[in-house]
Amino acid sequence: QDSFFLLLLLEKMQCNEESQLISDLFKDYNKNIRPAVHPEDKVEVQIKLTLTNLISLNEKEETLTTNVWIEIQWTDYRLSWNKSDYYGIDIIRVPSTTVWLPDIVLDNNIDGKFDVAYYANVLIYDSGWMYWLPPAIYRSTCAIEITYFPFDYQNCTLAFRSQTYSANEVDLILAIGETGNVIEWVDIDPEAFTENGEWAIVHRPARKMINTKYSPDDLEYQEIMFNIIIQRKPLFYIINIILPCSLISSLVVLAYFLPAQAGGQKLTVSISVLLAQTVFLFLIAQKVPETSLSVPLIGKYLIFVMCVTTLIATNQIVVLNFSLRSPSTHTMSHTIKHIFLEMVPRFLGMSPLVDDSEVTTEVNGVRERRRSSFGLMQRAEEYVLKQPRSEMLFDKQRERHGLTRSIVDNIDVSSTANLYKSLAQAAPEIKQCVDACNFIAESTRQQNNIGSEIESWVLIGKMIDKVCFWAAILLFIIGTVGIFLTGHFNQAPEFPFPGQNKKYISD
Repeated sequence: QDSFFLLLLLEKMQCNEESQLISDLFKDYNKNIRPAVHPEDKVEVQIKLTLTNLISLNEKEETLTTNVWIEIQWTDYRLSWNKSDYYGIDIIRVPSTTVWLPDIVLDNNIDGKFDVAYYANVLIYDSGWMYWLPPAIYRSTCAIEITYFPFDYQNCTLAFRSQTYSANEVDLILAIGETGNVIEWVDIDPEAFTENGEWAIVHRPARKMINTKYSPDDLEYQEIMFNIIIQRKPLFYIINIILPCSLISSLVVLAYFLPAQAGGQKLTVSISVLLAQTVFLFLIAQKVPETSLSVPLIGKYLIFVMCVTTLIATNQIVVLNFSLRSPSTHTMSHTIKHIFLEMVPRFLGMSPLVDDSEVTTEVNGVRERRRSSFGLMQRAEEYVLKQPRSEMLFDKQRERHGLTRSIVDNIDVSSTANLYKSLAQAAPEIKQCVDACNFIAESTRQQNNIGSEIESWVLIGKMIDKVCFWAAILLFIIGTVGIFLTGHFNQAPEFPFPGQNKKYISD
């Protein structure tokens, strides 16, 4: 019990000593005066930035939001004491509003909030060394480079400077660690740091910048720059935008598997895919900044597949035009038939589509396609020249009815033409029947020729479809792979600053 009262007495005496120390220190202290012995002396201020959370990077507003602790240290000779005179007290804590502050602010903030989030107490050591560690949530400007979006990396900077003191009054430097080395990086506490799901920190250098276009009397002459170089993790955009867009765009190539005459269905597929691509392009436009300096990589891909879809739709209209041609509207030249029905099939590894039984004749200087009817005419002649069995059985009855054999015997059956002339002389009625049969035969032959030529136009449309199908497949694959390989190789540089081989990291 005696020891307990002794401890209470000692604690009370210590509290009284600290109160006395604070009373003595701040007796004639003026927080509005810079802690310099002489007016020409500079107050050296050390700055260190500790990052606890990379909250977000808003590409649309070009804003970086971070949660940091900004560590500021300086010396105030007016607040030093001999700790042996004050019960061995070597450190005290006072409100930041009671002491002089170097008024360090974030120069490139975007919301107009220059100060910190919470004005913590200031630690004062017996040597007059001041230590202030306030937390802050900063929203700073970050120029977004969208050329390789979403396979991009960004270089964001937090620039700090004094709000009212020039370089002749306050000298800003980077903090010095316990080992005596300058801390040339943004510090990260692994236990307190929260990983960001979209961005990975690659480099985090820090350095002091001197703007030579200003004089030391200007506030913009010196700045402490903390760079945060971050690489985007593109998995979210690959799963939610790139993969669905690629799958939908590939459907337009499958339209070539529809028949050549099904142009309406092909155009419906192409226009539907084009509308879906427009929706994806609209989503990307809402994500990236409204800038005309560059086009994002995924935007280039969407424009590429939209152009391919438009070309395919145009090609389908051309194929439909060829497939629905007829001899009454177009004349098929020998060159077209040779190219599309002989050369193109051979190029595609197919057999020629020209039938060997088809020949061409020239009528009035125009080459027309005719099917060979030699076999058909032979069978017709055999049929005509066959004597009916009724006549073979009743030759004598025919003579009894007044029909003489002289007329029939004089018929020349050596050829179809001679037969026709002989029958015309024997009986005019037979001539009319033969003319009617010839008219029917000629009409049938013309219909066969028309059907054959229409079929050839359909085959030409199919050949154009096959050629354009392989061309579209190659264009789609090469374009897709080439565009996204360009983004894949767009990685953050090995070193944060060009021409230097220093990484500015703690390890």
